[in-house]
Amino acid sequence: MKLVVKALIYFGLFALILVAFATWLAARKEANALAEFPPEGQILTIDGIAVHAVVMGEGPDVVLIHGSSGNTRDMTFALAPILAKSFRVITFDRPGLGFSQSFNSNGETIVEQAAILQKAAKNLGADKPIVAGQSYGGSVALAWAVTRPQNISALVLIAPAAVPWETPLDYFNRIGSTKWGNRLVLPLITAFVPDWYVTQSLDTVFAPQMAPEGYAQHFGPGLTLRRGSMHANAKQRANLLGEITELQPRYSEISVPTEIVHGSADTTVELGWHSDRLVEQIPGAELVELEGIGHMPQVVAAPEVAAAIQRAAQRAGLR
Repeated sequence: MKLVVKALIYFGLFALILVAFATWLAARKEANALAEFPPEGQILTIDGIAVHAVVMGEGPDVVLIHGSSGNTRDMTFALAPILAKSFRVITFDRPGLGFSQSFNSNGETIVEQAAILQKAAKNLGADKPIVAGQSYGGSVALAWAVTRPQNISALVLIAPAAVPWETPLDYFNRIGSTKWGNRLVLPLITAFVPDWYVTQSLDTVFAPQMAPEGYAQHFGPGLTLRRGSMHANAKQRANLLGEITELQPRYSEISVPTEIVHGSADTTVELGWHSDRLVEQIPGAELVELEGIGHMPQVVAAPEVAAAIQRAAQRAGLR
């Protein structure tokens, strides 16, 4: 019995030391990531909440909203520079990611995110922008179009998560969304998972394509591996299915010109389950299927996505 007690004591001490060391190392790595990948744009204060925005170009306003685990750099790698030749492009970090502040301890809903980003866009003089979102960002864009119809000119959805699905939430986000996961598991990931592992994992997200040369160096894996960002992202992902289930019946209310762009080889958010169904639910929506393209058209098929935004602008009378 004494041996068991001693073993438990030693194990407890080891665990405490490990957590303390991981917390210290995680904080150090986060500081390095912030130094290496600082904000690309400006920090706005909207209703007391910090929102990071990158603005480039001149012309009609386009708001770009990134997907899960992302930040502005996902959009500024390829798509935003193309659009900036014809539009004023505003790219936001979603709440809790990049350099935008989290403001809901239970996870910001897509409606809440749409509201804060719409207010931020208005702060920058974009009262009725074209709103384009990829993956989870597409869900936020849909929420914007449904709940703030007076503040949008056109809608562009890029591989959007739009129709309630049946697959369960993955284990990482299930654990990362909990308080104990945030305190015990995420520090270990931040501390001990190397950036090169995240860089290699990007190819899974891009499949069947590979992450383009220079993307990882631009995107900043260390920003994604921060404890706060992973926790915020996990909570948002954990809540998304219920929010989409609630929002879907209102898609028929969307009245602005809508373009949907989706890759036929996307296995993360499948074309057949999501966009093929969604296009039937939004009046006048148009769907472009990108043959052989996976889940990241905004990077690997940026000209095609830019063309969809151009079409949306023309349909909205902005061209």
